[in-house]
Amino acid sequence: PFNEGDLTVCIKVASNYLENYAKVPWDDMRYIIGEIMYGGHITDPWDRRLCSTYLDAFMQPQLLEGLQLFPKFEAPSPHLSFQGYLDYIDENLESESPTAYGLHPNSEILAMTRRTQEVFGAIAELQPKAASARTGMTLQEKAKRHLDDILERLPEAFSMTELEERIPAEEQASPFTNVFMQECARMNALLAQIRRSLQDLDLGLKGDLSISEAMEQLTASLYENRVPATWRAVAWPSMRTLAPWFSNVLDRHRQLTDWATDLATPKSTWISGLFNPQAFLTAVMQVTARKNEWPLDKLSINAEVTRKALEEVDGPSREGSYVHGLHLEGARWDVAAGVLEDATLKELHPPMPVLLIKAAVQERRNAQDAVYDCPVYQTQLREAFVFTAALRTKVDAAKWVMAGVAMICDVVD
Repeated sequence: PFNEGDLTVCIKVASNYLENYAKVPWDDMRYIIGEIMYGGHITDPWDRRLCSTYLDAFMQPQLLEGLQLFPKFEAPSPHLSFQGYLDYIDENLESESPTAYGLHPNSEILAMTRRTQEVFGAIAELQPKAASARTGMTLQEKAKRHLDDILERLPEAFSMTELEERIPAEEQASPFTNVFMQECARMNALLAQIRRSLQDLDLGLKGDLSISEAMEQLTASLYENRVPATWRAVAWPSMRTLAPWFSNVLDRHRQLTDWATDLATPKSTWISGLFNPQAFLTAVMQVTARKNEWPLDKLSINAEVTRKALEEVDGPSREGSYVHGLHLEGARWDVAAGVLEDATLKELHPPMPVLLIKAAVQERRNAQDAVYDCPVYQTQLREAFVFTAALRTKVDAAKWVMAGVAMICDVVD
């Protein structure tokens, strides 16, 4: 969204301030550039935070005293000529690297991996759909094989009427019960869509039905191991290909089956396995609000990172709810110290321990608290935001902001 005009205006603003003030007004310049000129284009609050953090790191008095801008690259003297600046940059600036921007080297691995996947995905789409010499299977034959495999493994839908009859009267209005009932209903809708579309395609391949455009698209998706668009529309955000996506469907169905068996909230909920994880967080706040007679709009979610692995959780928490299934990107969690630490090289998405999700009355945080507000997203694309977790840190939170640290629900390596 930025253009050359933004840069030109910021240069003029900086020039006016430097010429008209004996002392550089750093605060004013950071605000005008970060909140108006460039920041005015930024609508996402997390992107705005990143922009402000970069400005706080570089627009400071030390900029005129040799502040290190890149690794092994200090700010040049303010007394050089224009050509002097160009020569200084050519002689001293090393090649770009993730660490130059505050990122971990793992970020380059992630970026290159994603580009490679995109390239090979494009190549696969361009391949002829006729029978290959390697497999000897045509498009229809391969799609039929996947179709039969999915239909054979596809679980049965939940009986919503039976579940409603089995729920005890005192649990009918329970927020957690409502969440899991909604999850079962959405799972039923997904299973119905998968079963109906595959059965129609099966009849089409046999010649009992005319092949429609939707059937052709489904056939191509099965052949290319892609999740069909009609399935994604009633599912959850995901970057998985078809095979691991369907395994994920079975895992999510298994969690709901466990709940439907005894109708009790799990000792730890696999929050990554929910269609709508925000609804579960809202249920935590509703239960707390009813228990303490607090207004719901005054509550916020607090995430406490425990030292427990999933198998070490003995039972449900008396206050709040245990959740698991989250992974960090850009950093790792030091379980012993209970703080954020630099990620280990090539460990792209280290798992988080079990988290205890609680609801508490919103309070203004002490500015001295060593806490990083970590966004939690459903996928690595960081489009489906879930909630914010306050994670303890030994260093300034700006380090993790520039490193792009976030927690991800559904990780695809």
